[in-house]
Amino acid sequence: MVSLRCKLMVKEELNKLGVKNAIIDLGVVEIFEDITKEQHKLLKKNLLKSGLELLDDKRSILIEKIKNVVVEMIHYSDELPKENFSDYISKKLGFDYTYLANTFSEVKGITLQHFIIINKVEKVKELLMYNDLNLTEISYRLNYSSVAHLSNQFKKITGTTPSYYKQLKLKRRSNLESL
Repeated sequence: MVSLRCKLMVKEELNKLGVKNAIIDLGVVEIFEDITKEQHKLLKKNLLKSGLELLDDKRSILIEKIKNVVVEMIHYSDELPKENFSDYISKKLGFDYTYLANTFSEVKGITLQHFIIINKVEKVKELLMYNDLNLTEISYRLNYSSVAHLSNQFKKITGTTPSYYKQLKLKRRSNLESL
């Protein structure tokens, strides 16, 4: 829903500038006509007002593509790829994984692997709260080697165990419902 709204906002801004020959996709706009510096500046300014950012340099664009692949892979796929995440990301973006990982680390200040772990932990939180899956099922679904591995990563990121996290959330939810 959000991506459709964003696409419509971008399309509207391009129309205001008289730009008709463009393809708008999730996170990427490809313009097939020359635009002036003034049009570019105005587009950037108007998108920013809408909460969207126009990325100009190739490294920033690549980082956004990496982030989109990771988020899509973890949060919007029914099943994670069976191949290594590094192979999957590399194939999806058409770059050597080492190059992608080094660029990501330089720009974002964290490793790509850590970014993947953070997103997996967020997905674990979501599955703990809104699904009837137990930790073993969640571990399998997110390609963890074991429940212990999942629990260790979860605790490193959140400071609590998955079981304790679920208990806290359920307790908060029941407290809110009793108000």
